[in-house]
Amino acid sequence: MWGLPFKKMVKSPAEIELIKESSLLVSKTLAELANHIKPGVTPLFLDKLAEEFIRDHGAVPGFKGYGDFPNTLCFSINSAVVHGIPNNTVVKEDDVLSIDCGTIMNEFYGDQAFTFAMAGVEMEVIKLLQVTRKSLSLGIEQAIVGKRVGDIGFAIQQYCEKEHGYGVVRELVGHGLGKSLHEDPEVPNYGRKGQGTKLLENMVLAIEPMINLGTRDVVSAQDGWTILTKDGKVSAHYEHDIVVKKEKAEILTDFEVIDQAIKKNNYLQEIVE
Repeated sequence: MWGLPFKKMVKSPAEIELIKESSLLVSKTLAELANHIKPGVTPLFLDKLAEEFIRDHGAVPGFKGYGDFPNTLCFSINSAVVHGIPNNTVVKEDDVLSIDCGTIMNEFYGDQAFTFAMAGVEMEVIKLLQVTRKSLSLGIEQAIVGKRVGDIGFAIQQYCEKEHGYGVVRELVGHGLGKSLHEDPEVPNYGRKGQGTKLLENMVLAIEPMINLGTRDVVSAQDGWTILTKDGKVSAHYEHDIVVKKEKAEILTDFEVIDQAIKKNNYLQEIVE
């Protein structure tokens, strides 16, 4: 996703446990943010909160300083797809907030994204979020030994693009995960069945559909980081870290803890697949 070198793919059970610790801390960080999201709060405030929470739990932010990225969170609002830089813009009651967060603990990365819908978001956009989140589950179902990366991408693309008419971003992809934030293999959200890298047991992947309400085309903002939808329509982004297994992938990150926090926040809408 960031265009940096890739490393080894298959992990040992001990390495997977360390990645899981870091991944679950990302989930807990996103849940902590869900407790504080409301109209009037700023992305920069939430960014500082996330950094403090991560450091208080014995880890360091995984994104800050990575490729010279300046912050702990990628905070992408509405038409921003990914890599938004937190600033002092005030969050509004009808905003869509895609927050991507990473941690490093015991030398291993965790990486997760979640899209939050403020209470004023319209149903057309809520449906986009529901479909994007469901597509992630469908992609994960394909992450089993003997399948290929193309099977993951095909499942996501078929559901989002063919069944619902949304734009599946091509320029940004999922990836392997370990001591480097981005490792082999690349995991596109589009593809053909039976094509691409063969999935091996104990590969750790970050699967992350980035789906647009309108066109799949994107453009770069002047800040050199933020990626925007070309037509200015809303985008959604969900991400899990998973381990490839023989019968069913193991999910290392956790949406449930985030969902529980959302249920307690009157300013946020719950997104159900």
